[in-house]
Order: sequence, then C-alpha cells, then structure tokens
Amino acid sequence: MNNLSQRIAQYQVGESITHPVVAGKLVRVVGLTLEAVGCSAAVGSMCKVETNDGYIDAEVVGFSNDRLFLMPSERLTGVLPGAKVIPQTTEIGIPVGMELLGRVLDGMGNPIDGKGEIKTNSMSGYSNTRINPLSRKAIKQPLDTGIKAINALLTVGQGQRMGLFAGSGVGKSVLLGMMTRGTNADVVVVGLIGERGREVKEFIEEILGEEGRARAVVIAAPADASPLMRLKGCETSLTIAEYFRDQGMNVLLLMDSLTRFAQAQREIALAIGEPPATKGYPPSVFAKLPALVERAGNGNDNQGSISAFFTVLTEGDDLQDPIADASRAILDGHIVLSRPLADSGHFPAIDVSKSISRVMPMVTSDEHQTLARVLKQAYSLYEENKELITIGAYSRGSDPRIDKAILIKPRLDHFLQQGMKDSISYNDCLTQLAVLTQEFVNS
Repeated sequence: MNNLSQRIAQYQVGESITHPVVAGKLVRVVGLTLEAVGCSAAVGSMCKVETNDGYIDAEVVGFSNDRLFLMPSERLTGVLPGAKVIPQTTEIGIPVGMELLGRVLDGMGNPIDGKGEIKTNSMSGYSNTRINPLSRKAIKQPLDTGIKAINALLTVGQGQRMGLFAGSGVGKSVLLGMMTRGTNADVVVVGLIGERGREVKEFIEEILGEEGRARAVVIAAPADASPLMRLKGCETSLTIAEYFRDQGMNVLLLMDSLTRFAQAQREIALAIGEPPATKGYPPSVFAKLPALVERAGNGNDNQGSISAFFTVLTEGDDLQDPIADASRAILDGHIVLSRPLADSGHFPAIDVSKSISRVMPMVTSDEHQTLARVLKQAYSLYEENKELITIGAYSRGSDPRIDKAILIKPRLDHFLQQGMKDSISYNDCLTQLAVLTQEFVNS
C-alpha cells in the first residue's frame, strides 16, 4: 500500500459507503486529460488508474453525461486503452501537527526531504469550512516582518493578505526569505508553486537557512509537477496554515506564486473544455482566486491568524495583467518590486510610491502614519521630477519641497535598503523612521 492509500485509509469522511465500488475503464487520453466510462465519482474525488507499473492517482475534475474527466497527480506513463479506473470512496487526509516544522512536502503533503515518514496524530481534509465574515477578529496588531521598508512605510497587520507584485528576477524569493527569518509569527508556511526545481533547493538551503527552516513548513510543487499537483500545493499550504491558526497560533503564509496557481487552473479548465475568457484565462480561474485568498486572515476569538503574502508574477512587468488586476481587488494591499531599482542594486527593490497597505491606519498610531506619509511624499516628489533633476534642468530654489526631497533622497535610499541576512525589529524601524523624518523636516 503506497503512502497516498495509507492516508486515504486514515482519513475517513462521513459514513462508510456500503455498496461495492464499480470500476470503470479508460477510453480516451488527450494531453493530460483522462476520460473514463462505466464508473461514478464526484468532482474532486480521487481515482486509481491502472498502468503498466501499477496504479497512479487522478482526480475527477469534470464530467459530460456518463463520461468522467480526470487529471493525474503525477507523470502520465504506461497507460493503456481500456485501463481500469477505480473510484476511491474516502477523502485524502493531509498530516498536520507540530511534527511538520522543519519539513519539506510535495503538493499532496508527502515528505520529499529524505527525513522519513511524518508521524502525526492529526489529519486534515482539503475541504475547509468557510468563516463567517462577521465572526472574524478585526485586524488590530502590527506584524513584524523584519523589513524596514515594510515595517515603517507599509505596515502589515496580523491577519492581513498582501500581494507582492514583481516580474522575474527582481528579488521576490529573497524578500520572502528575509520575512521568514525576521517575522514575529509563531509558524511560517511557505508554498513554492511552479518554481524551478533549482530555486526550491536554493530557497530552502540558502535563503531560508537553518534558523528560518526550524519554525517553517515548506510545500514545494515545482514547474515540472502536473497542474493538479501545483493546484493541490496551494490548497495544502492553506490547509496546513489553517490547522496552526485553529490551534491559536499566528501564522505567516508565504505563497510563491498566485499566478502559477491561476495558470495551473487554466491548464486544467481548458483541457476539459471550459471556454477561455480574458487572455486565455477561463472564468473558473477568477472564481478560485478569491476562494483561495479568503481562507487566509484572522479567525474567530478562539483562533489565531494567518497573515499572508501572495506573490503575483507580472509578466513583462505589466501591472495590468488580468491576474495582477484581479488579485489587487481581493487583497488588503500590494507591495510592488521595481526592476529599475533592482537593476541599480537597490534591495529590497520595493517601490514605496506604488505600494500600499490598506490596513496600516488600523494598526499604527497617528504619529506613525504622519511620519510615513511625509517620507512617501518626499520619495514620490523626487521620482516625479527625477528626469529634470538628472539632466540638470531643475534649478535649485525653484521649489522648496523639491529641494528638500533632493537633500533627503540619499538618506531615504539608505533607509529603504537592507542586507539579505539583516533583520530590523518593528520598534527599531519606528525609531529610525522618526529620526529620518526629523532630518527631512529640519533640512
């Protein structure tokens, strides 16, 4: 019995089905989509599909009349016409518990770090219970991320869902690793979805490090995993984060990336015949995005919180990409990473003028908000007149505000930069912010 079969046996949902399971047969394979007849199974349930080497697992993703559409969770090899398809009558369980800390799992919750089987006393299913919005706790406490630019100018609250918008190669993974080491959250859950396999190992060993890994759970479904596995990787990350939240802990969820989740759903939906809509994304993608994001956030009075950072890959640095646009509408703020800043050696490459935290007024004092607003205005004023200043077309004395922005810009840039292994506490960030703002006012 393989690991998945053991977990299916462990995790029973509802009453046992007493009637015999009728096996069907495979009649068509197109790309990654399997079509079976002669059996009945609900959408979302698992089936065993016969191959030359045994059985592979596949999930029912749709149906047409008496024909089931299935998507395999692993590489599709050795499948023959008429292969046996056996529906599974129980739901898969994901192991949950403190034993997960320091471990690396695949999209289905199986360990891939070579440290042996995960032995826990608790299992959790994928099907989550929606939280009544009126029963959620209000966001009142700031979350320490260890990043000066975020703590000072884009303060995040416990239970907030933030978007990290960036193109490729501008430092998303490094910034996530910095937050993992610097946060004051109890547990960190990291979902690496659709990334290169090399980046997964690099993130765990180099960016996360031993210190960060000790209180983190990593779920990895790299780019060569099936679309179903990438989709499940996101759901597994949320399921594990929900377990720790339900234990009263404050969880930091880092998911890289929401775009890969949408692309995986697009692959599945188009394969079973759903019509494409915006830029090839079918409507189901825009229904699944809020369903996933809404699982994060504060719980009720007896639960903890899930503070989430969802990275969004802006293809060609286009912030109007359909997924980027849809994500901004359902998140509680966004942090934009700038390629020009990254190219100039400014890390983390956070463009504070284009970034915003929508709950910052709820978790910070009036004084903090005033200080942050003064520096953001100075930063934006300099950026608006940057070309004139660079070519020497601006005459000093023409506008006192611009004069001040020019004087403070080098110190502001220094404040916003931070070493990859540096972690600055929330209170230290506020102290440095007050000093810098005072220098700006007196300049």
